[in-house]
Amino acid sequence: MSARPAPAPAPQPARAPRAMPLVLRPITLDTLDALLAIEARCYSHPWSRGNFIDALAAGYLAQGLQTPSGELVAYMIAMAGVDEWHLLNITVAPEHQGRGHAVRLLHELTRHARATGCDCVWLEVRPSNVRAREVYARHGYVQVGLRRGYYPAGVGQREDALVLRLDIGTSRHERSEHEDGHGLV
Repeated sequence: MSARPAPAPAPQPARAPRAMPLVLRPITLDTLDALLAIEARCYSHPWSRGNFIDALAAGYLAQGLQTPSGELVAYMIAMAGVDEWHLLNITVAPEHQGRGHAVRLLHELTRHARATGCDCVWLEVRPSNVRAREVYARHGYVQVGLRRGYYPAGVGQREDALVLRLDIGTSRHERSEHEDGHGLV
């Protein structure tokens, strides 16, 4: 009687590397060079250094997601109004997109708006930015207007902006947070 060798164990699927925890930190002048590098990679018409300095000087909400070692991977700038917030800029570095970082920043803005007693958050988005529009829709933003020729486009051209609004009391994301206990997936 011959002994048969034991079958080889079935190959295990490779595990994705564990995501590095990101820390929410205020954007400061010390963060500006890293922020501008991301901005330049993401947009054909990026904000200038002066735009960001003005936003910081005005005291706008400026938050970034950073690795524990300090690498900036995403950021947002938002301005308070009367009973509302206006999201001016939200950007995720290309190599970090698709990992929920924009959703985390939107959640933080919603939390901040609620904590300051605001009713809604406004933003503009290019009609051509389908990916961002999908993220906003999943988060509960709805189109409420259109600004014609709002964004610079190609040489001598302009692109409209869709005006979106999130009513704080009706955010899908906030409903899911109460339903599943943690909110972000």
